[in-house]
Amino acid sequence: KSLSAAGRELPSSGAGPGDHASCAKPNEDLVFPEIIELNVGGQVYITRHSTLSSVPGSLLWEMFTQKNSQFLARDSKGRFFVDRDGFLFRYILDYMRDQQLVLPEHFPERGRLQREAEYFRLPELVKILAPKISKQNSIGDEPCQSDPEELSPGLDVGRNLAAASAALGGTPGSAVAANAGGGAGQEVRRAGFITVGYRGSYTLGRDSQTDAKFRRVARITVCGKTSLAKEVFGETLNESRDPDRPPERYTSRYYLKFTFLEQAFDKLADAGFHMVACNSTGTCAFAHEQTDDKIWTSYTEYVFYRE
Repeated sequence: KSLSAAGRELPSSGAGPGDHASCAKPNEDLVFPEIIELNVGGQVYITRHSTLSSVPGSLLWEMFTQKNSQFLARDSKGRFFVDRDGFLFRYILDYMRDQQLVLPEHFPERGRLQREAEYFRLPELVKILAPKISKQNSIGDEPCQSDPEELSPGLDVGRNLAAASAALGGTPGSAVAANAGGGAGQEVRRAGFITVGYRGSYTLGRDSQTDAKFRRVARITVCGKTSLAKEVFGETLNESRDPDRPPERYTSRYYLKFTFLEQAFDKLADAGFHMVACNSTGTCAFAHEQTDDKIWTSYTEYVFYRE
């Protein structure tokens, strides 16, 4: 209270301590913060709470609209953890923002993304990703964006077929038809190079090479045309470092899910490749100051070619 010029008491214009506390009282219904950090399969995402709750009925809507934040899994840094494909989740999150899907050209993970959409309970996204019936193919994706060379034999392949057919006394058309229709039981294989590289190390004792420890291969890398690498190595090819590479482009960022060099050689041989060149570099260092044991580290590349 305060006194006026006439000496009368005037009510205070400010609120009392209790009134101030009631004005600043937070919303009890706000369980989650507006900015949410997610750890999806090791990939960190930062987004708004309104984005995660934008599709009613979805799994993310259910997770982040109920008052159960204390029951959601968290990583060591307190981020909400979701045990799904961290790379593909960015397309899920993009769809949650405006209910539209934009994929890069030659996207190779369409089927896996559809599976993620089913897991996160996004039926409209599942419909967008579902294979469509076309006139050219009984079941296929939308306009085919695969490598043009995969759709029809190249000029060089055509010439090779013509030469082979002429040598057998047939016609070029019959050779192409036989291969296209599977009459000879063979597929038209494209020519190309694949380079396999690996880093390895071993320890050599002071006496002789009999003390050498077994070779340790850290990682086998694959360089070459994307479509050829996928053809040869299939599911054993790890594409996580270059997932959006179109089939007709080249890459040097693929590596194999196994570390047996001979297994890579077997796969290349089965696909008709032959080694045409190799090179290697090596370094040596002492393993321990108190001993003469040496550690050899090498990087080797093998170049394979298929006609």
